[in-house]
Amino acid sequence: MRKLLSQFQGDKAIWAYVVLLALFSFMPVFSASTNLVHVVGTGTIVGLLFKHFGHIFVGIFIIFFIHRIPFDRLKFIAPIAWLPVTALLIITSLQGMMIGGANASRWLKIPLLNISFQPSSLGWIALIAYISWFLWRFADEKYTFGWSLLWLGVPIGAVVLPILPSNLSTAAIILFTIGLLLYVGKYPIKYMAKIIAAGAILIVVAIGMFKAFPDMAPSRYKTWEARFDRFGSEDKNEDRYQIENAKIAIAQGQMFGVGPGKSVQKNFLPQSSSDFIYAIIVEEFGFLGGMSILIVYVLLLFRFLVVSNKAPNLFGKYLSFGLGFSIVFQAFINMGVAVEIFPTTGQPLPLVSSGGTSIWMTCVSLGIILSISRKEEQVKQQLADRERKQEEFKQLLEEQDTITTEEDLGDNPMQAVLNK
Repeated sequence: MRKLLSQFQGDKAIWAYVVLLALFSFMPVFSASTNLVHVVGTGTIVGLLFKHFGHIFVGIFIIFFIHRIPFDRLKFIAPIAWLPVTALLIITSLQGMMIGGANASRWLKIPLLNISFQPSSLGWIALIAYISWFLWRFADEKYTFGWSLLWLGVPIGAVVLPILPSNLSTAAIILFTIGLLLYVGKYPIKYMAKIIAAGAILIVVAIGMFKAFPDMAPSRYKTWEARFDRFGSEDKNEDRYQIENAKIAIAQGQMFGVGPGKSVQKNFLPQSSSDFIYAIIVEEFGFLGGMSILIVYVLLLFRFLVVSNKAPNLFGKYLSFGLGFSIVFQAFINMGVAVEIFPTTGQPLPLVSSGGTSIWMTCVSLGIILSISRKEEQVKQQLADRERKQEEFKQLLEEQDTITTEEDLGDNPMQAVLNK
């Protein structure tokens, strides 16, 4: 058993928090699955639970497999990883899938395997890897705004633009994460200010154009507008079904909750096992349970920052920060939506919400972060081994000097000293 556990290397605290969240996820997913079975009419409770177990099991294997690969190899993949991902995103967007008259082309089905996944999650990771590579590769070089805009704008635009029409929240979170990563990577503030100002102007112009010419607006524009209108609104005419049921669930939880599996609102709250699973957690485990989950994610963020700070090079520093922040930020968004700090976005709770793609892509990021921390441990071990060998060599020299001195003295120490 000890030999098996020794294969799981890297930051032990991150491993512990990941396993803790994965094990805890079975309780709310099992509870919320009754909504899918009895209300929606999808599958069976046991079947959905085993499906979630399969997703978690595969996710842990993904973490283990990736964390054994030296992260430095990503330096050769990061500059071009966004190219095949862009192709997948374009193929996904061209599917033309519509739900309720709105663009819903988010999923791509893998032939033969009968598995669907969201390429946007893969694009998120590919962009963070590319930006990390850019900040590392040109860290000591001076560049102009136009030159850097070309190097950054093309990959970012190629990945984000296909995502934007069907998934505004994911596109916005990706852009925010990239902006923060550029700031941490000391990208010139004056360049960032120009980009932000240009982006703000484009948004204002686009909104004005869509209001003036509704036929030119994307199919999901009305959905985005309605979500912002509902956010914080007290208008009884607004459709606030989801958020009101989430608030009821949180209010019923009080301090200690109604108990595992005893949620009532799971039968009324859409997406209770994914987008609004935090509301069900608070209802069943109370304020203490909700705060405990929040604290685990905060501790995870702290460990990600520790790994970033101790990374062996700048590429690992930026990569671990970008991937780690994106995981925890997504968790904060999910929890914030449940308590109406943010508008409804459809972001899952990492490692807790049901769903294969979200779990697996989170595990890919965790595997890379653990690979970086594993490299850090290897460097520490090498330094410790070098210090130990130097100490042994020093002791050997001292012993040799002692032996030589004793041999020089012989049977008559006084005479040996006089001879010298």
